[in-house]
Amino acid sequence: MLTRLLHRGHPLFLARHRYLVAQLVRRDIMSRYQGSVLGIGWSLLSPLLILAAYTFVFRSVFKARWPGGSDSTSEFVLQLFAGLLIFNLFADLLGRAPRVVLDQPNLVKRVVFPLEVLSWVAVGAAMFQAVLALAILLGAAVGFGTHLTAWILAAPLVLASMVPFLLGTAWLLSSVGVFLRDITHAIGPAVSMLLFASPVLYPVQALPPFFARILWLNPLTVPIESLRRIVLHGTAPDWQALGAYTAIGLVFAFLAYRLFERLRPAFADEI
Repeated sequence: MLTRLLHRGHPLFLARHRYLVAQLVRRDIMSRYQGSVLGIGWSLLSPLLILAAYTFVFRSVFKARWPGGSDSTSEFVLQLFAGLLIFNLFADLLGRAPRVVLDQPNLVKRVVFPLEVLSWVAVGAAMFQAVLALAILLGAAVGFGTHLTAWILAAPLVLASMVPFLLGTAWLLSSVGVFLRDITHAIGPAVSMLLFASPVLYPVQALPPFFARILWLNPLTVPIESLRRIVLHGTAPDWQALGAYTAIGLVFAFLAYRLFERLRPAFADEI
């Protein structure tokens, strides 16, 4: 099945329209900061400001320490930033996905355009931010004296494992969002709840066993815990969990694309 999909140039594998997607991702990134003084520098500054705010509130105000760890502020910062990196990647895409098609009425109505690549563009732009945040995390880890091992080379694989799930989410929300506009308004509260329902502010091990097992059903848990193991603990990720996560993501993306293709003919009538 995988060979047939690759041979046919299935959008899931980006075998077609690679150049188009690359140009659109570049334009999306540049237009996001067009006219600003710092420009693309905001991609580096934004996660640092968010991290500073969380660190101040939880360390200085609530006097929190990382569960199961030391009372070191550096450990708290690194653990928190690793979780926020994955969370912000998904939250960025989640905020844009419902309007991916809605914001391009000309492409839907007047031009023969491969609308499925718009989801790839949204994923690519969000992934660009995540890669920069990963560079900041690695730099901070070195600055705080964390011993990085050769497993650090596997960190990009954690981000890559999220691509199928992100792509499926974009296809699902962008297609349904054309018909159900309320999704756009529901995303904000959903993202806020997702922050506390994901192991961003705490590790999985801090929960009772029953709730820990439920937390593994959260699609952000595997990449967050994998990234922490690689960068902060210098150990290999759980390859079995990461492989299963990627496989499930591929199935989800395939089904989401099928739904996108089924709803596509009605897009022009709704927009």
